[in-house]
Order: sequence, then structure tokens, then C-alpha cells
Amino acid sequence: MRFARRLSALGLSLLSVFALVSCATREQPPTSPAPTQAAFPATLTAPDGKQVVIERQPSRVVSLSPTATEVLFAIGAGEQVVAVDDQSSYPAEAPRTQLSGFKPNVEAITQQNPDLVVVAADLNDVVGGLTAVKIPVLLLPTAKTLDDAYAQWTLLGKATGQLTQADDLVRKTRDEIKKVVDGTPAKPLKYYHELGPDLYTVTSGTFVGRVYALFGLVNVADPANTPAADGFPQLGQQALFQANPDLIFLADTKCCAQTVETVKARPQWSTLTAVQRNNIVALDDDIASRWGPRILDLVNQVSAAVKRAAG
Repeated sequence: MRFARRLSALGLSLLSVFALVSCATREQPPTSPAPTQAAFPATLTAPDGKQVVIERQPSRVVSLSPTATEVLFAIGAGEQVVAVDDQSSYPAEAPRTQLSGFKPNVEAITQQNPDLVVVAADLNDVVGGLTAVKIPVLLLPTAKTLDDAYAQWTLLGKATGQLTQADDLVRKTRDEIKKVVDGTPAKPLKYYHELGPDLYTVTSGTFVGRVYALFGLVNVADPANTPAADGFPQLGQQALFQANPDLIFLADTKCCAQTVETVKARPQWSTLTAVQRNNIVALDDDIASRWGPRILDLVNQVSAAVKRAAG
């Protein structure tokens, strides 16, 4: 079957993941840098190394990145946002439009009269097109690590003049994640993270894979990764059954209407340890595919699942 979810939830990534040597060893959340103050004009260094100059505090921000939209509202820049893309489903008050992050149209974007545009990918040469008409563009691709995510939140704080709030968000999220991880038993349980019922999944080198690694979990998909899969391989059912995961996480509840019950009803899946012990966790697709502040919700869900599975 066509795997539409991979395009909609993870197609923004365009990332090259770095394979982890081991998932059974916990990854420790990094320490927080000292905050600095925002000022304008501001010269920012984007993740790709390019500099972006913002002459004055933006008041008409357009976000074509669902993750950036969540961060902007979380750091108090919501009132500066005039339009977001059609995939920005959270928060509810975000000014959602028909603008597309997958097929960005420079003319449609400029009609919003933006003084800052945030994108997750340079599709349709949107960065070059907006730069040509003197509109600052901040390119924030899919984070590979928590550090990457925190750095992007900080950049958005600097770009909007909300640096203090951004630093607070980073610090609080970092501290909360550490507290949750420290309070969870480190067990090398095997897990399968489902992106679709056709068994597309993620490896440990993806952002969400690194979140699981915080808990010392072992990803059953790692052996199936290839350069072409780029961290998102499709498993064969035989390989999945041989791996026999202790935990199953469903990140296809919205896109593909998968539930604990639909998984239990799949032919032969009742032989899997995770199914037999009812260790199937239904996730919110959006939260599981973004790298915004709601990542803490995912961390809490994983922690609860590990505690339950560890007995």
C-alpha cells in the first residue's frame, strides 16, 4: 500500500541520519548553555551555516514548518505569526492557511507581506525566491538530536525577539526530560516504532530513534537500514517476527487509523511478545514526527511504557 504518512509526517526531514553504535546504552540529555539577549538588527547562523540578517523584530511571521509553528507559540511569539502552513495543526489558535511547506509558492507567501519566513526544507527554491525579494528566510530542517532541536528553538527566540522565553523553554524541557529518564529503569527492551501498517519504521539514527535511546531501548529496525532507506526502512513481517519486540509504538494512529485493537487483530501478531503482554502504545502521529516542545509528551509516554514492560 502507498505509504502516505512517511511523506506527510516525515517528508520534511531530508535528513542524513547517523547510525548509532548501540541502543542499549542510555543517551544522556546534554547540559544547557548560558542564555544570551536578543537584539536587532540580528545576524543568525542557520543550521546549514548560512547567515540570515533580520533588521528589526518581526511582526509578520509566516511558518511553513509545523514544528516551528509549535515553538513560536510556545515561546510567546504567537502574536507575531500571521500565517502558517496547512500541516500546522497545533496549537489551535495558529492562523492556518492553504500555504504548503511541501509545495511552497513564493507568490502566495509574499501575499502575506511577511518580514520573516520559517521553512523546514528548501523545496521549489523557496529560500532563493524569497531572498530575491528581500524577505529573510530561516531554514530549520528536521533535527537529528535533542541538541539540534534546542538550538532551533533558541534560533527562533533570537529571530523573533523572544530569546528569554526560548531559553526558558529549552531549560525546562531539558530538565524535565532528564527527570523522566532518570526516573525510568534502564532496560534493553526491544521496540518497533510503526509509521504505517505496511511496516515502514525508523532506526536509531533518526530524531525519534534517539529519544528511545535515552531509555536504553533496542531498535529492531536497525539491521534493516540501508543508504536508500536513510533511517526509514520497511521491514518484512518475517524479520519483525524474528526480532519479536517487547514494545510496539504506533505512530500511524491518525494517518492510517491504527489502534491497539487493529494490531491485535492482525494475522499471527498474537505470537509477538509485545502483543501478548499488551505492550502496544498508541502515539499521536504529529507529536512523534516533530521536534517541538511536545516532545516531552512523547518522552513521558515512552517512560510509562518502559516501566510497565519492565514489570
